[in-house]
Amino acid sequence: MADKTEERLKIPEEIPLIPLRDLVVFPHLVIPLFVGRERSIKALEEAMRQDHIVVLAAQEEADIQEPQPEDLFTVGCTATVMQELKLPDGTAKALVEGLTRVRIKDFIQTEPFFKVRVEVEEGEEEKTLEIEALMRHLVTQFEKCARLGKPIPQEVLLAAINIEEPGRLADFIAFHLSLKTEGRQEILEAISPQKRLEKVSAFLGKELEILEIGSKIQSRVKEQMSKTQKEYFLREQLKAIQQELGMVDEQAAEIEELKAKIKEAQMPEEVEEKALKELDRLERMPPAAAEVSVIRTYLDWLIGLPWAKEDKEKLDLKEAAKILDEDHYGLNKVKERVLEFLAVHKLAKKMRGPILCFVGPPGTGKTSIGKSIARSLGRKFIRISLGGVRDEAEIRGHRRTYVGALPGRVIQSISQVKSKNPVFMMDEIDKIGADFRGDPSAALLEMLDPEQNYAFSDHYLEVPFDLSKVMFITTANILDTIPPALKDRMEVIHFPGYTEEEKVKIAQQFLIPKQLEAHGLSEERLTIGEAALRKIIREHTREAGVRNLERKIATICRQVARKVVEGETGKIKIAPDNIHEFLGPPQFRYGLAEEKDEVGVATGVAWTEVGGDIISVEATIMKGRGKLTLTGHLGEIMQESAQAAVSYARSRARQLGIDEDFYSVYDVHIHVPAGAIPKDGPSAGITMATALISTLTKCPVRKDVCMTGEITLRGHALPVGGIKEKVLAAHRAGIKKVILPEENEKDLELVPEHVRKELDFTFVSHMDEVLKVALSPSLPVGEREKLEKSSEKERVS
Repeated sequence: MADKTEERLKIPEEIPLIPLRDLVVFPHLVIPLFVGRERSIKALEEAMRQDHIVVLAAQEEADIQEPQPEDLFTVGCTATVMQELKLPDGTAKALVEGLTRVRIKDFIQTEPFFKVRVEVEEGEEEKTLEIEALMRHLVTQFEKCARLGKPIPQEVLLAAINIEEPGRLADFIAFHLSLKTEGRQEILEAISPQKRLEKVSAFLGKELEILEIGSKIQSRVKEQMSKTQKEYFLREQLKAIQQELGMVDEQAAEIEELKAKIKEAQMPEEVEEKALKELDRLERMPPAAAEVSVIRTYLDWLIGLPWAKEDKEKLDLKEAAKILDEDHYGLNKVKERVLEFLAVHKLAKKMRGPILCFVGPPGTGKTSIGKSIARSLGRKFIRISLGGVRDEAEIRGHRRTYVGALPGRVIQSISQVKSKNPVFMMDEIDKIGADFRGDPSAALLEMLDPEQNYAFSDHYLEVPFDLSKVMFITTANILDTIPPALKDRMEVIHFPGYTEEEKVKIAQQFLIPKQLEAHGLSEERLTIGEAALRKIIREHTREAGVRNLERKIATICRQVARKVVEGETGKIKIAPDNIHEFLGPPQFRYGLAEEKDEVGVATGVAWTEVGGDIISVEATIMKGRGKLTLTGHLGEIMQESAQAAVSYARSRARQLGIDEDFYSVYDVHIHVPAGAIPKDGPSAGITMATALISTLTKCPVRKDVCMTGEITLRGHALPVGGIKEKVLAAHRAGIKKVILPEENEKDLELVPEHVRKELDFTFVSHMDEVLKVALSPSLPVGEREKLEKSSEKERVS
């Protein structure tokens, strides 16, 4: 006891303090410390200059980087710094030995380091019988923890057995337990050795309970494993007994059945080898194994695929042509392509399937003709929609490592139809998306490449499958959103908008019979005359396809069906004069774009996603300073066309009889109606120039003329695209004369013959020729002569 008293006397009242994070130091224990914070390093240096004694106190919150006095526990431990080592990064490593518990009375300073005044707190260690019993119980618990798997070194156990002081034993065991900072601090703050022993015993008791539960769980797992092994041996013995007795084992019978199916499937050699390898794995596994169902599902997919099954094709061209004509009116280019494929296939037996891409406006029969093609070829038909697909696994499948993995939609569809040469239609290929899960269009590159698809690899199957005999057909409304590499792999066939004649024939042959049947009607109850059909097409629909036309026919059928149910008898005939009773007033004006010849208004034709359409271009001038205003939601190219038109008008002012200084005294405003619809492209150049010159010369533009073409600063008319759609739009609108660039004359071959006969085409190479045709004869004679002479001179030069 005297030694202890001397030790206490050696501890000064004012000592440097080092805050600790996630660490509590107990008396009589030697531990290494890593000191990194600036205040802590300075406190350590001060201790080394003095008597090598510091106070070590734990922080209440470990994540506080710069603790204040209120962030520290009030009870800590004094320690002797036995060794200090400065590290290259400015931090220090120290070896300290705990001396005695102390209570922090107050902080003398906080900068540049903590310095505190303390008082020693150590309880008397009288060894009563109760304390002796507690010590023995604690050591027994500690040994039991080690036996149950607690990682306690043998030398630590021996050291604990040899400690005779009660408080020191409690501190020693507490230090070697996996306690949180709060638990260790609680033991440090217990002054009485008996209380310390009791607290440590309680912590040890909880630890023992956890270890015992863990031991029981481990025993159960071991017992289960032993049971599984025992079952395996018993099953093997049972197999041997059944073989001796001639009995059939269900699992063995299933394996034999799968083996027979693999042989029957006529798989390629490498695929069959893979299937037999998986079957061998299945045979070796116990029935209760989790992977049994995964392997069984995989084998079912392999067996179910049509490795050698093909549909017998019809190679009769006349029959195929008849079937195609039965289902669809028009679409001659598509039908010709299918018949060409059949002809070549008849001559060359081994031929890879074509990869076609049908592009056109909605409602033009792209999807429905796929079924007709399959029927004409005598093949199965598959259709999947790619609109909104964003995950590559939709095409190529998931790998088998994922729970619930399946092949991609391509392999699934082919497995369902049980044929390796179907007609495979992929709808809306232009609406595929891409995100973090991959790009489906990239997965389609392999599938739609005739040089690669003979060995298409699905992530789930992990074996090649031959898609070279599949006839792939894709559909799209526009080509712009299809990646160039994918577009390059497909043969693009454009679907134009239907003419009025074609729509009438389609309605008579397909739409009306279909809707009559769908609504429980017959021709004895309802007839729709040809004149009425034309009026519906002209005044109640404006589209490239026939979907809205079908809806209007369905509307009429519903109203007639209601009248029939309400008791009305007799046949109902739909004629032009009673259409409004069923469909209401006309929604569109049919005929000319303008009702009369007007100054400053020219009619143009434009290409749209749903076919062609007519547009009006308006121009006006006002007193001003030469400002050019363009409105109507025009794109950048269209704005540049308007500027080129204005520049042309200025350059030709004298020949046109216009004041040469008009641009400095007038503001010019060009507007294209339907301002909510974005418009762009160069094809309205000559239309804008015509409207502007009409305004400046006060000469009206003919109402029955429409035009398209790009204009240059010199007035040349350059060729544009979409001629067929534009001409059909002009024909739909009832326009009689169409002005086209000279170089677009060759494009008229695509326009149906009956449409060409009903329209008067003028081909021009210069803007002067456009004005001669488009401007009304009311242009003053002198000015018209001037214009003709100047254009002749320019052509001669």
